[in-house]
Amino acid sequence: MKNTPFTHKHIALGAKMAEFAGYNMPISYSGINDEHAAVRNNAGVFDVSHMGEFIVKGPDALDLIQRVTSNDASKLTAGKAQYSCLPNNEGGIVDDLLVYCIEENNVYMLVVNASNIEKDWNWIVSFNNKNAEMHNISDKTCLLAIQGPNATKILQPLTGMDILNLKYYTFVKGTFAGVENVLVSATGYTGAGGVEIYFEDKGTNADKIWGAIFEAGKPQGIKPIGLGARDTLRLEKGYCLYGNDIDDTTSPLEAGLGWVTKFTKEFTAKDILTKQKEQGVERKLVGFEMVEKGIPRHGYSIKDYSGAEIGVVTSGTQSPTLQKAIGLGYVRSVYAAEGSKIFIAVRDKLLEAKVVKLPFA
Repeated sequence: MKNTPFTHKHIALGAKMAEFAGYNMPISYSGINDEHAAVRNNAGVFDVSHMGEFIVKGPDALDLIQRVTSNDASKLTAGKAQYSCLPNNEGGIVDDLLVYCIEENNVYMLVVNASNIEKDWNWIVSFNNKNAEMHNISDKTCLLAIQGPNATKILQPLTGMDILNLKYYTFVKGTFAGVENVLVSATGYTGAGGVEIYFEDKGTNADKIWGAIFEAGKPQGIKPIGLGARDTLRLEKGYCLYGNDIDDTTSPLEAGLGWVTKFTKEFTAKDILTKQKEQGVERKLVGFEMVEKGIPRHGYSIKDYSGAEIGVVTSGTQSPTLQKAIGLGYVRSVYAAEGSKIFIAVRDKLLEAKVVKLPFA
């Protein structure tokens, strides 16, 4: 297993550790429910240095990004970011990612999922027939997500950059906690506010920034947070997790990601996705909450009242905020309307659930 520059800190803090995407990662410290509440109500720090980062630069950088991603990166100006997908040739999803515009029409950073770094790199390279300059900076990039309603108030004294007023999906670059060339973005995955901080792993940068954040947040009780609470937080907001809710077999339109699929440009599988848009899709990703007691889990069957299979659960948990069981899953489109009654196969029982509007909380 690989370590991040913060692995030793997680272990020293007594985190429950486990393998995730090839990395030794903290799953929880004080417990998922406690950590979840800390982020929703205050502030917490996630080590997400396992994520992948690619730099794409040069006069052909934008052209390459436009051809491989579903969203329209030509709309980005310096300091702005967007959520997007890498469609495959069949209309499925190679990965979902963030596209950061560092320098308009010239320098971009793509942030991809940890489990897909090699796959994504090879996929993008295969389209790079105009020789845009590409650099995989994943192994030398640290990434901390400081999330929660009090996150930016805690962090603002550590930098001259205005992060208190940072708008959603924008970023700034400058000195943070005495470390230069730090990128601070408002692109979190929890729906609780806050920022993500990217910086190079060299010298004492990791120790310096980690220490400064926890020192600044000590009076307000900032906490380290594991991947367990990250999953419950993102699920309450209905955010997709690659490998669970989206993958190579799911299309952006099935997954409710039509809003990041722009048909005003040429991109991979545009014809397939255009046909889906015109004719409609046979299945859709929906949010649901349990009516009867039981926890839905990834892979559980979704059935109709007669027991006929109509879909599958992709994510599920007991929501710490709502105190009820919630989930995401694909169902045949006829069952996707809000209020539809569906049944989750839990062991030998069919437990009633209902389709609800996202986000859950």
